[in-house]
Amino acid sequence: MIAKLRNLGAALAACVFIAATTAANIGEAAPQFSLVDINGQTRSLSDYAGKVVVLEWTNYGCPFVKKHYGSGNMQSLQDMAKGKEVVWLSICSSAPGTQGHMTASEWQAAIAEKGVKSSAVLIDESGEVGRLYGAKVTPHMYVINAEGTLVYDGAIDSIPSGRVSDIERAENYVVAALDAVLAGKPVEKTKAKPYGCGIKYAR
Repeated sequence: MIAKLRNLGAALAACVFIAATTAANIGEAAPQFSLVDINGQTRSLSDYAGKVVVLEWTNYGCPFVKKHYGSGNMQSLQDMAKGKEVVWLSICSSAPGTQGHMTASEWQAAIAEKGVKSSAVLIDESGEVGRLYGAKVTPHMYVINAEGTLVYDGAIDSIPSGRVSDIERAENYVVAALDAVLAGKPVEKTKAKPYGCGIKYAR
């Protein structure tokens, strides 16, 4: 087990990054990337060509992330998305030595404890993918349609607070974007100012 975790740690440290030089923009092709997941497997956005994809920037120690995971809201959204054959990729861009960064064993334990239901959890230690997409906080959400076009960038919902009681009252922008995309309709709200904890990028 120890050897396996060491190998996973080495894989995470050697994550692959492939992307266009331009940043992510609504209405344009989502930048391509490859990252290693918590099990040591390389995942590329191109692996999911033809699929609707949600990108969720996360940090389990952030109070705003805890709001959605502690209440079960994020897991329910992930489960709903998977039930509609939507790919959900959680990404952590916390640099080594910063809050939110975890070892392989810590990731495994946290995901099991929280009942995370995303398709994969990806590690972006260099922060290159996060910066490419312009991810600023956790949670910061993106929706990519089946044609590979970025159609939503921003907050998870309409009430920027850490209160669980606000979840039910808020309009969930990710759900709205997914509903529109899956119905073949244009997304009405394509951007919303994200709220949460600043991402601890490598300097």
